[in-house]
Amino acid sequence: MENLELKSLIKVCQLEELSAEERHLIELAIEATNRSYSPYSHFRVGAAVRLENGVELSGSNQENAAYPSGICAERTTLFYAGAQYPDVGVKMLAIAARGTDGELTEEPTGPCGACRQVILESETRAGGPMKILLYGKKCVYVMEGIETLLPLCFSGF
Repeated sequence: MENLELKSLIKVCQLEELSAEERHLIELAIEATNRSYSPYSHFRVGAAVRLENGVELSGSNQENAAYPSGICAERTTLFYAGAQYPDVGVKMLAIAARGTDGELTEEPTGPCGACRQVILESETRAGGPMKILLYGKKCVYVMEGIETLLPLCFSGF
């Protein structure tokens, strides 16, 4: 028997260490948390993307009493980007969240498994990885693609 060790490289940065473009995208994700419809979980998530053509879009989680009819902020944003700009890849994705107390989370919040798969599909569709920024008040996690969060991923191809 042999063990396979998988490692992920995640940069842990302070907000001020990021580029102006990265900080701006995080600000858009934070702003999007205010448009969340989350009367059940009270966990408000915002996401923002910067497309290869420079267009920036954002979205938030939208819950529904008919669970699981709601949708996460990441999927809201990526699906909208794909619907409006089907031939343009996503360059960068930022995610921010507010906990049940209404405050921005201290630690970065990662995407759920379904969103990780959708991010992978978005990267596959675009032919390359997107930078992922996970915001927390203490720090920001920076990854150069979804494989960091989804090792041994399934692409369907």
